[in-house]
Amino acid sequence: MMTSGMKTLRTATASVAGLAVLAVTGAAAAAPGSPATPRYAAGSAGVGDSYFPYAGNGGYDVQHYDLDLTYTPPATAPAPLTGALSGTATVTLVPVQDLDAFNLDLRGMTVSGVTVNGKPAGFRQVQDDAARVWELTVTPRPKLKRGRTAEVVVTYSGTTTRPVDIEGALYGWVTTRDGAMVVGEPEGSMTWYPVSDHPTDKATYSFDLTVPEGKAAVANGRPTGQPVTADGWTTWSWDAPDLQASYLTTASVGDFTLTTSASASGVPIIDAVDRDLTATNLVTTTASLGQQSAMLTFFEGLFGAYPFVSYGSIVDDDTVSYALETQTRPVYSRVARESTVAHELAHQWFGNAVSPARWQDIWLNEGWATYASWLWLEERELTTAQEEFEAVMALPKDDPFWQLAIADPGHLGLFADPVYDRGGATLHALRAEVGDEDFYAGAQLWLERYDDSTGTTEDFEAVYEEASGQDLGRFFDIWLRNPVKPSNW
Repeated sequence: MMTSGMKTLRTATASVAGLAVLAVTGAAAAAPGSPATPRYAAGSAGVGDSYFPYAGNGGYDVQHYDLDLTYTPPATAPAPLTGALSGTATVTLVPVQDLDAFNLDLRGMTVSGVTVNGKPAGFRQVQDDAARVWELTVTPRPKLKRGRTAEVVVTYSGTTTRPVDIEGALYGWVTTRDGAMVVGEPEGSMTWYPVSDHPTDKATYSFDLTVPEGKAAVANGRPTGQPVTADGWTTWSWDAPDLQASYLTTASVGDFTLTTSASASGVPIIDAVDRDLTATNLVTTTASLGQQSAMLTFFEGLFGAYPFVSYGSIVDDDTVSYALETQTRPVYSRVARESTVAHELAHQWFGNAVSPARWQDIWLNEGWATYASWLWLEERELTTAQEEFEAVMALPKDDPFWQLAIADPGHLGLFADPVYDRGGATLHALRAEVGDEDFYAGAQLWLERYDDSTGTTEDFEAVYEEASGQDLGRFFDIWLRNPVKPSNW
């Protein structure tokens, strides 16, 4: 335990059970279950998601993250494309069991200190890229009692690069020449702050982002006052008071121009567009973002009131093509196209307000966002949902497209085309099966019942059986679980 006057161990590098331990501070804890600690145990190193077993953490529920970050972007080319990030993360959490240790996910950053309720805590870091284990284990003294709110402060820093997810795609704190494009799906937020990085542990957020003068730093929610500049640095402050899954956080930095507007229902719209977009991409982006207010009105008519305090977009000029539904402020790379903007806006209801309880349930995000974009394009008389459905069904039955069961696509199939397009087709077929009235009633019931929370495919099926009064087991098996082209349902 940590007591007054106890010697602090030096930072060390060692190997524990084959994993690289980056730092160890403080005295070793008594073994769980010993006579001195009969009630206390360590929280689990993950929530047990079959796709990402170490993502998220057991033993506590995070209430709020307050992130105070300072970032130096890369120097101009040909300097290395690396930045420097330092931060203090204040994590407010409530233990759901008596804890003598707990984990936070953190990848690639080096921790210099941890306090729990104002007292120094022991900690160690495990980093194993091959096993995809990135954990900061904290041993608080005194130990934490179930139900008593605790404040954990982690000080850390590191060099930022361009990390990739399990499929090799960029995610997390993606360093760009003029700043950073910050996009966390599925578990990349751990690359820039200590976090319980799974959708089942939603929390609120606040941000103080300090960057070189002339740069803009844009996060979720709404700004808190005006940016403050001193000694060549500018601090941008943002508040995100709505519950949010960690993968939906952003703190993007760049040469952005910010504009504000509002929807017909009064939702503030804050857009940040990179000044270095090509002329063609800027024209497309401007036209697409100009439709956001009308899209909000349209989707509110179908799905109910917009669920958060603000909306808007971040459009970066990075060289890759990327789009993510970061909560209240989706991120686009290079260009924002109208159908993609509709897709990411629809995610604010489907994926953000209601998130997947397991990553295998991702079709609930992508299928709905795809189908909603079809509905928007139909509203604009550019195509119809039926035409989009028929285009999917035109794929021959021996096409590999039909060989993926989208209710469980595998960790390497999260972003496969069938998750999106077969997901959208599933919803169109469901609408035909139950009728328009029950289809939209089911959508609204789903959003009401699981708002600020998560749901599974089985939960979704139950909602639609309740809304329609039908047994839909066979329908969902055919569309979601059978790796063949649906024919009769």
